[in-house]
Amino acid sequence: MATEFVTIQEVVQAARHNLNQGTWGYLSGGSESETTLRRNRLAFDRLAFRPRVLVDVSTIDTATTLLGHKMRIPVVLAPVGSQQVFTPEGGAAATRAADEFGILDVVSSVTEPSLEDIASAANNPKVFQLYLNGDWDWTKDMISRVKQAGYSALCITVDTARPSRRDRTMIARWSPRDNFLGSGSPNRHQVSGGRNGGNASFVTWETIDRIKDLAGLPFILKGIATAEDAALAVEHGVDTVWVSNHGGRQLDHGLGTMDTLPEIVDAVAGRADVILDGGIQRGSDVLKALALGAKATAIGKLQCWGLAAAGTAGLVRVLEILEDEMISAMGLLGVTSIDELTSAHVRKAEAVTAPHEMSSWVNMPDGRIS
Repeated sequence: MATEFVTIQEVVQAARHNLNQGTWGYLSGGSESETTLRRNRLAFDRLAFRPRVLVDVSTIDTATTLLGHKMRIPVVLAPVGSQQVFTPEGGAAATRAADEFGILDVVSSVTEPSLEDIASAANNPKVFQLYLNGDWDWTKDMISRVKQAGYSALCITVDTARPSRRDRTMIARWSPRDNFLGSGSPNRHQVSGGRNGGNASFVTWETIDRIKDLAGLPFILKGIATAEDAALAVEHGVDTVWVSNHGGRQLDHGLGTMDTLPEIVDAVAGRADVILDGGIQRGSDVLKALALGAKATAIGKLQCWGLAAAGTAGLVRVLEILEDEMISAMGLLGVTSIDELTSAHVRKAEAVTAPHEMSSWVNMPDGRIS
């Protein structure tokens, strides 16, 4: 049973046992040399805490508010395509976990079941994520469906103008389309863009403006990696800037997201909320991101390891463990609420382990699972 998992290492091991090589590579790998993926972890590993002592930490509050919704911890479920390959209920299982635990779910436009079925699977507030695929009529139709289904905000992923090369899945000759268990999402949009860059001219600020005006919903841009683009996002009226490199799955040889966070927070200058993903594996990672200015963090790989281990219950258990780790670290840091975290609580330090997709778990058999 999922409640028997006492650490996330055990969740990951259960997920690996349940997934074939292609599906495991799709979830756990990155693009090309996986340098960006490893730098995501390295950026966290190179930050050390500066704890304060003799503080009454008998009561600790991990809650925060994002997009007007209170969350039990500052973690949202990132949009992950093809979640039906991890658990038969797909995105519905994830949103039920978000509802049960008390956080926001960002629903992928390329997962099963349909956006309407996921919306009706639980009563929690949900954000819908959309790729820009070059088809304006389809985009307008999707936005209409999103609004009718009651989603509370719209998130546009902007780092997919061209497709990346993900060696693990290529070597395995694996595609998420080979593993579809339903028919709620249009398969022709499963991969954003074509090999010839068919949607590249569509992924522009002009398109963002058109979508924002049409949607009339709180608006998030996911895939911001520089101060320059963060400043432009605010100028275009974006409500939330999402710092992300697609979990190391798009441009290889990029910086880790935590390395880019300070410049982005400075560029935003409080005019929008900031979310960060990329390498979040422990509660202490969440706290480091908040200390450097993020409003919340998001989990993708970690989310789907939980789903692959034990469906909704597995993901709820992942969130419970993250919360426990946060409470422990906050108490030992000498802070009692999220808003007390500042940059004074962290400093640069040398990493002590080689970074990879699960290097924060030293008790993993052989250091990792392949």
